[in-house]
Amino acid sequence: MSVCGEAVGAGSLPSELVVHIFSFLAAPDRLRASAACSHWRECLFYPALWPRLRLSLRVSPAERPRLEFLMRKCGWFVRELRVQFAADNYPTGGGGAAVGEGAAVAGDGEAPPPLSPRWLDLLRTYLELVLCVLSSVRNNRNLQKLSLFGDISILQQHGTISNTYLGKVDPDGKKIKQIQQLFEEILGNSRQLKWLSCGLMLQIVTPTSLSSLSNPIANTMEHLSLLDNHIPGNTTLITAVELERFVNLRSLALDFCDFTAEMARVLADSNHVPLHRLSLLVHSVSIMHKSLDNMPKDENWQALTRNSTNLRVYIMAFDVKSDDMLRILKPSIPLERIHFDSYVTCVSGAVVDLISRQYDKFLTHFILMNDVIDMSAFPDLSDNRNEDPLVLLAWRCTRLSLLAVHGYTVWAHNLIAIARLRGSDLKVLEVTEESIEFDQGELADQDVDPVHNFIEQVSLGLGRPWHAVMDIELLSVFTEPTRHFYREMQSFSEGI
Repeated sequence: MSVCGEAVGAGSLPSELVVHIFSFLAAPDRLRASAACSHWRECLFYPALWPRLRLSLRVSPAERPRLEFLMRKCGWFVRELRVQFAADNYPTGGGGAAVGEGAAVAGDGEAPPPLSPRWLDLLRTYLELVLCVLSSVRNNRNLQKLSLFGDISILQQHGTISNTYLGKVDPDGKKIKQIQQLFEEILGNSRQLKWLSCGLMLQIVTPTSLSSLSNPIANTMEHLSLLDNHIPGNTTLITAVELERFVNLRSLALDFCDFTAEMARVLADSNHVPLHRLSLLVHSVSIMHKSLDNMPKDENWQALTRNSTNLRVYIMAFDVKSDDMLRILKPSIPLERIHFDSYVTCVSGAVVDLISRQYDKFLTHFILMNDVIDMSAFPDLSDNRNEDPLVLLAWRCTRLSLLAVHGYTVWAHNLIAIARLRGSDLKVLEVTEESIEFDQGELADQDVDPVHNFIEQVSLGLGRPWHAVMDIELLSVFTEPTRHFYREMQSFSEGI
């Protein structure tokens, strides 16, 4: 690229032509090409080249220069902004484990465990990165899609992060107030916003945030996602009255305890366009602080599906007791996807059986995750039953295309039956190796290698080569459940 310094060469190309060339390159290739000369660097951030910006940020001080550079260049004109704040390699010790990772939860009246200095540094950096992003887009009136996800909020242990620990890095709450104000300014200044998604961001959305949206913007909003569990008591991020303004909403994602019968009635009203996607996060912490008493009854679901005949529902349940799930799973829910993730509470065979009977016409995705420490004592859903609930699920749910299991006993002969029942229609079958058990009779047959025969039979049933998952760390669905849910929710909603 030495020709850039010559009178005739790449450096003398008109800016419009350089931009046109850049438009054919992927973002990393554009960045490399822009290093050729100063003229090409000037063309790199032409607005038409960056209609969307998707960032996955580690919560680390090293990220800040790159983030500030990109947001300074693109923040004022980008049309679609997606940012994921990922706290990788969570520091442990001093009570710093994440909820669901063996953390001890302080009871009522108990002092929360102290956080390590590394945790405090991480929280401080997180606030600075969020401020950088929000301050850069506060005056962007071209923004059409805004998606923010911060899995750092899984640190919250009954609100102790927001009420106690944040005081150590933000003593007067100035940064939190500034973050909330910037978020409201972004909503108030928006003129084209149609997609707003905020998932598990620590103290960014308040019950008054959505009031910043003008009526014309609220009336044209197509997707709304507000997933957060830091709000104490019965306070919610959106009320049924507020939801009445969102008449054009096609996709919605909320904490299940916030999705009330009154909300279902609002969405079922004829003045609302049909809802196509509804994603609900059911969390034991939320159930503990809120109530299931106001959740939609079966008649509410029936009314909603009459107005929204193509509605499909995605539910993710974290450590939810089986009794609560039996209350939640109303017959008229058009449930397409369900993901159970637990560290303490196991799903019962009765819940799986209920799902297979009630949602056989809709169910396509079923994930069963139990991150137990004692791998010698996985729960067995088929214990004392004539038929295994997972086999019945595969038999009844003829649209099932994804089945993933870890931390529950899956008998080899039942897995063969599942593969044969669904065949090539089961696009994804992921079962961790430690979850698979063999009958003693199979192991006693010296003429046949039971493991080889098992793999061969499952492969034949599916019509493709198959192997058990050897390393759980390879699967984000098992090791990063919140990120998996948020990513799948986005895809689920965009697939309308």
